[in-house]
Amino acid sequence: MAAGDFKWFAQGLHDLGNKLHDLDSDDWRMGLVTSVTTPAVNTSAPHFGGTGTTNFATNQVATGTAYTGPVVLTAEAWTLNATGASMDFADVVVAQDASGFTNARWGIVYNNTDANKRAIGYVDLGSDRSIVGGSLTLQINASGALGLSQA
Repeated sequence: MAAGDFKWFAQGLHDLGNKLHDLDSDDWRMGLVTSVTTPAVNTSAPHFGGTGTTNFATNQVATGTAYTGPVVLTAEAWTLNATGASMDFADVVVAQDASGFTNARWGIVYNNTDANKRAIGYVDLGSDRSIVGGSLTLQINASGALGLSQA
């Protein structure tokens, strides 16, 4: 898995098929977590602070001025295209913060509308990322591809 890749949790796809998520209108968030745990496609019942087997919120990076907790994903769009379907969000930007985190390794995308805070997938940040020396930007393209940059 390369930096910037998005992978669906198998459970997330199963939940989608069971009509537990509305990719167009639910409140989607991305929590940044450390490398203490590594997400995988087959992670058991992934969630972010709700109920399930694997609670990624346990390993969330330190919060502070620039990162106060999971980032609200905006401009969500679930669209049909020539090769399938894609999910798009506005770019995620976490501003520089001299006392901010230095160890964000994964981005966990979850449904905040869902009482169980079920996660649907994760983004590989490639290595531990910091906001101490510059902002962190995840570029989410209309094609559903994710990019990563560090300012």
